[in-house]
Amino acid sequence: MRSRQRMFAAVMRLLLKCLRLGRRRHFKLVRQAEQLWHYGHLCLRSLLYNSFTNGDVVLDSLFEPIYWLVDHVTRWFGVVFVALVIGLTSSIVAIVYICLLPLILQTYTPAWICWHLAYGHWNLIMIVFHYYMAITTSPGHPPQAKDDLTGVSICRKCIAPKPARTHHCSICNRCVLKMDHHCPWLNNCVGHYNHRYFFSFCLFMTMGCIYCSISGWEMFRDAYAAIERMKLLEKERLQVAANQTYYQTPPPTFSFRQRAFHKSVVYLWVLCSSVALALGALTLWHAALITRGETSIERHINKKERQRLQKKGKVFRNPYSYGSWDNWKVFLGVDMPRHWLTRVLLPSPHLPHGTGLSWDLPPCVTKQRAPLLAI
Repeated sequence: MRSRQRMFAAVMRLLLKCLRLGRRRHFKLVRQAEQLWHYGHLCLRSLLYNSFTNGDVVLDSLFEPIYWLVDHVTRWFGVVFVALVIGLTSSIVAIVYICLLPLILQTYTPAWICWHLAYGHWNLIMIVFHYYMAITTSPGHPPQAKDDLTGVSICRKCIAPKPARTHHCSICNRCVLKMDHHCPWLNNCVGHYNHRYFFSFCLFMTMGCIYCSISGWEMFRDAYAAIERMKLLEKERLQVAANQTYYQTPPPTFSFRQRAFHKSVVYLWVLCSSVALALGALTLWHAALITRGETSIERHINKKERQRLQKKGKVFRNPYSYGSWDNWKVFLGVDMPRHWLTRVLLPSPHLPHGTGLSWDLPPCVTKQRAPLLAI
């Protein structure tokens, strides 16, 4: 009996000793895991610590793959968008020449015929010239030799000095002088050397679309009514064909040429009106920016700077603005009165003022308004 009790007590002591060892090992593993976690957290924070890091930087880092995808898709779609602009514009021109011009020559007075021929062809020449120049002209880039280049900051993508008003385009993967934006419809950046071509294209394309919409309004109403009449007669023809007798004949049908004519007129008016509204709003937006002497990117920079200085009771003035009228003269390159004809109303490949590396006072500016603060 005693031997059994001794054996039972020995087994219980052994069991308790095993439980104690298990608990010690468990606590030891937990402590090691906690130490590894704290050490890894400390290493990660030491590698990623930056006093300038905030929520915006974290979001930019998280969205970096999406930015990369958008940049590459935009670069590829730029060719498609350019082909789409050329195709749609060519279709409108073909409809005008094939469908509308013969009708104008037959029904309009000589004075109106001369007006339509003169204005229409002038507007078309201005559209084609400025679109071609906006596509083929480089917006301007900082020179590769950086010895004599004066920069106001360092581009974190190019790791090179950036002159004033220069920004990096992630789609072109280069810094652009006086960058406004990257336009997929041009498959090119809008910068110092092609900003005028871009705005002139938008302006003359809007004017051309408004001209086509206003001139073709009566034709559009007639063509739309004719198409509705076609649908009604087609329905009646099918009903008569289903219940046809020897004394009934189906109503007359429109020919293919008539259908194509009316549908082409409706297509022309709808497309021109839509483009006039969308592109007209964009043109007005850029006209307001030009009046203030700033680009699309600078508008956001100036707005933040204006709000920051306003809290301190100070006033911000754009150092690149010379007044509304002088801003337009600098933008269009008008140095003398005759330039309004030769450089604005006629195709002109003249270069803008300056090189985009420095911003001295242009010769066409009458007086310089000293800015209180520069960006």
